[in-house]
Amino acid sequence: MRIFFIGDIVGKPGRTIVRQAVMGLVAREGIDLVVANAENVAGGSGLTPTNYHELMQTGIDAITLGDHVYRRKAICEVLRQETNVVRPANLPAGAPGRTWCVVVARNGDRVGIACLLGQLFMKPIDNPFHAADVLLQEMPSEVVIRLIDYHAEATSEMQILGRYLDGRVSAVLGTHTHVPTADESILPGGTAFQCDVGMTGPYDSIIGRRIDRVMQTTLTAFPTQYEVATRDVRLCGSLVDVDSQSGRAFAIRRVVVTEEEAKDLAAMTSHRS
Repeated sequence: MRIFFIGDIVGKPGRTIVRQAVMGLVAREGIDLVVANAENVAGGSGLTPTNYHELMQTGIDAITLGDHVYRRKAICEVLRQETNVVRPANLPAGAPGRTWCVVVARNGDRVGIACLLGQLFMKPIDNPFHAADVLLQEMPSEVVIRLIDYHAEATSEMQILGRYLDGRVSAVLGTHTHVPTADESILPGGTAFQCDVGMTGPYDSIIGRRIDRVMQTTLTAFPTQYEVATRDVRLCGSLVDVDSQSGRAFAIRRVVVTEEEAKDLAAMTSHRS
């Protein structure tokens, strides 16, 4: 089966290119399941119920979150009710939301999905390695295809988790830095790995925010509103091919879709419908 994992969707530009491109990518690439990190969807920080339902109309099947999970308080009701969205599993016990979920792909395979927060250069949080052990123990044993979104800052820590879970999950794919890395690989145990699949949003920016605003605060220490930028929007993610019987990955490929390519994909989908 083929899984497409989309990196941090940032603001309205990210939502727009997802709406334009995902259905066409599913058709063109033969994708069975689409998972996206959506913690930056609402104005660049957080996720609202409206955003959630909007993304569900684009072809996305499941959502992971990150350190901005509770930035929009209204999302808590979605986290409690919906079965295809997960909050970081190493938040303290009692935090609203599921620590893992199982969704059915287009080809009928069941896929376990979870996300974890890193510890290095991040706010204090529970140990992600211990949390990974717990959630993998809790997932049904018959669900052999398992995807982990590691929302972390340090590439070294991402690599450690990839090696720690090698052979126990189908993929460990990173988010949070908003910068795609060129280290996609299949680890010895059959786990697809990439430090960061990249941001889905405006690349003429500082990790999605207006350059002038970030520069002003950096140079003067005077606080400004870090508004979402608007230009050079790209959709970034990774395609992972997994053996349905063993859960082992056998291929991973980076995907970058430009605004022009997204328009072509939207036109292709519109023509087919």
